[in-house]
Amino acid sequence: MKRTATALTAAVLLAVSGCSNSDGGGSNSSADTPGVTDTEIVVGTHMPLTGPAAAGYSKIAPATKAYFDYVNANGGVHGRKITYKIMDDGYNPANTQQVVRQLVLQDKVFAILNGLGTPTHSGVLDFLKTNRVPDLFVASGSRSWNQPDKYPGTFGFNPDYTVEGKILATHVKTEHAGKKVCFLGQDDDFGRDSLAGIEKVLGPVAAKQSYVTSNPNVGPQMGALKAAGCQVVMLATVPGFTALSIGTAAKIGFKPQFVVSNVGSDPATLAKTLGAAAPLLEGVVAANYLPLVNDTANPWIQLYTKVNKEYNAGAEMDNNVVYGMSVAYLFVQSLQSAGKDLTRDGIIEAVKKGGFTGPGLVPVRYSATDHSGYGGEQLTTIEGGQAKWLGKPFRTDDGDGAVEVYEQAAVAPPANGIPAA
Repeated sequence: MKRTATALTAAVLLAVSGCSNSDGGGSNSSADTPGVTDTEIVVGTHMPLTGPAAAGYSKIAPATKAYFDYVNANGGVHGRKITYKIMDDGYNPANTQQVVRQLVLQDKVFAILNGLGTPTHSGVLDFLKTNRVPDLFVASGSRSWNQPDKYPGTFGFNPDYTVEGKILATHVKTEHAGKKVCFLGQDDDFGRDSLAGIEKVLGPVAAKQSYVTSNPNVGPQMGALKAAGCQVVMLATVPGFTALSIGTAAKIGFKPQFVVSNVGSDPATLAKTLGAAAPLLEGVVAANYLPLVNDTANPWIQLYTKVNKEYNAGAEMDNNVVYGMSVAYLFVQSLQSAGKDLTRDGIIEAVKKGGFTGPGLVPVRYSATDHSGYGGEQLTTIEGGQAKWLGKPFRTDDGDGAVEVYEQAAVAPPANGIPAA
């Protein structure tokens, strides 16, 4: 048993191996705005191309770039082409600070776009604020991004983890009434925010455990949850640790119903990480707020598949690719809204103005007082190795608001796949 668990761990590891300054951050014209010329907009990101969160997540930024390349090939935005500088931080906060400083101080990027990770991005918020760099559509559901008074240039993208926790917990309360519900989460705001949402709906869970990404061994945690008699285990985990948790549980004969955060639930990523143990994913419940990659009739999936084939070297389509292109689409919308005289203040005002429509099942919530991203999700379950929708989308808030069904249908993309000015 110990040798088998160690082998699984090794396999998972292999798979997931306010003030102005001289940079012109406060400029009122595109002529002296960092990262903007008459023909180019330079933006940057930090992503885990390697390290414990690389599984699946390493596909996001290349997909974003592929959509930008598609837009560039069709004339760009207001005559400018988008250059996307992707820096690997290995999901290590110290690395994140180093690469973001390089992007801002040396590469002079216009904005940071979709920097990934709660523990990583938290450490650069003050730096980006001080340098007045727009910090757009952070790839994490932490509530930290929604602090417009403290961080006026930072905006989230994912539904925040407390919103998600409430939605997942509502499903558990309805479908698993009376069962012993437990929790495993990442030992940072990701895990804590998720648990806060879960317990708003369910009250205190029966048992809770945490993990750190530097220790790829969840044997003790799974053993403790089994000993506690847990029947439902809710996971706030990145993909490698979702796979590790489910695989390790199976090895000790522990088979609860797993309910997983969207950010750790892409079936293709999990199946690759689990290998021959992929059938363990059957019945896993999660959620999503973007079209599912296997819904080939969806016009957004058709658009993204075309872009992926032509500009992303035909990379395997999965929900990470869908995510990356959806971020890119929203950024292009924001650029169009900001107008030809592009400035850092202008892009922030454009996002605050809101009103964006796109691939999401529910709207984004941007306004002067709300910098969070999508406001809800729809439940999914894994059947035959693919995610399938359950019920209808839900919306809620990160407070005590009700979890409510959202009835409005998603919009279709423009005919050419590029948002209009």
